[in-house]
Amino acid sequence: MKILVFTEGTLFIGANVVYLSRAERIRATQEKIGQRTPVDFSALVPAGNAVEKLQTWRRQGAEIMYLTSRTRLDKIEIIRSLLRKFDFPEGELFFCRENEAYKDVAERVWPDVIVEDDCESIGGEIEMTYPHIRPAMRAKIKSIVVPEAGGIDHLPENVVDLSEC
Repeated sequence: MKILVFTEGTLFIGANVVYLSRAERIRATQEKIGQRTPVDFSALVPAGNAVEKLQTWRRQGAEIMYLTSRTRLDKIEIIRSLLRKFDFPEGELFFCRENEAYKDVAERVWPDVIVEDDCESIGGEIEMTYPHIRPAMRAKIKSIVVPEAGGIDHLPENVVDLSEC
């Protein structure tokens, strides 16, 4: 099973918002966007027990792949280094190439499952990956949408059970 997991907002949250409620995390993100405050990507930390969850799936044979919203190489490298720093399972980190959208990456990679957040702070479904994938491909990919900044702890331990989500 190939699982493509979005990084920012799904696996990672800001270290400064870890102890806030999810609603407060969303509000803080929206304020940063409104104030055009630059995000310090190096200050991101895993959301909850994301590392352990993905390691569990990996031990069960899942191929873990990552999708970042970053497009600048220096920012992509920060995300890559965070995945290593926090001991996320090995897996390729994908990003949008020039003139690509998230859906293009997902169609190129063609995972069995996409795990992404609902993009609440930045506009919702219009910013997500799965809803924009071509219908024929969408029918073959399982979409799991989690609340932004809410983590993936609530998802099943057994990777086979992801198809039931």
